[in-house]
Amino acid sequence: MSQITKNVKKILAELPPGVELEAAAKGRSPQEILEAIEAGVKIIGENYVQEALVAYQVIGARAKWHFIGHLQRNKVKKAIEIFDMIETLDSLPLAEEIEKRCRLKGKVMPVLIEVNSGREPQKYGVLPEEVEDFVRQITDFSHLQVLGLMTMGPAFGDPEEARPYFQETRRLFERLKSLALPRVEMKYLSMGMSNSYRVAIEEGANLVRLGTILFGPREY
Repeated sequence: MSQITKNVKKILAELPPGVELEAAAKGRSPQEILEAIEAGVKIIGENYVQEALVAYQVIGARAKWHFIGHLQRNKVKKAIEIFDMIETLDSLPLAEEIEKRCRLKGKVMPVLIEVNSGREPQKYGVLPEEVEDFVRQITDFSHLQVLGLMTMGPAFGDPEEARPYFQETRRLFERLKSLALPRVEMKYLSMGMSNSYRVAIEEGANLVRLGTILFGPREY
């Protein structure tokens, strides 16, 4: 049994019911991704469209593919061909481009709103105080379906320090759920990575994006 297989099986056995595992596959080979899928991973998260296309040609629809990086508008046309969800919707121009491309393909794209919970100027995402207005702006887009929120939160050595950012994102999640807006279903709260996923789960995450803890350290 490979180390990846052992790691995946260990995490899957530990996750509480209702929490889904997403393998963050940035920089991983198609073979490594396949090992994770064969060990039980059902969702692959990719940061780069080009890298995902290479892996997808080998793996295909053996798993769900989620986009978890910053999506440039000029990459949307290719992205909607392979991804089952875009977790990083963070601007109206990007929403308009996804809507346009999906309309041409007759496809409805599930999306999560990326929340810049740390209000970090160098990071992408919608500021917490602007999330509700942003979601209201895109409810008329009939080829987008908002299925929840995603946050990275600031990077800390101590995962406990991430807790307030996860708590704030959860409050936004519950607020949006209570509004019952059209084409908005608060189903996924995507929070937590290899060092912080346990705290994220305690704060309501039901989708965790794990890379290093599954695959080992990246070479780049």
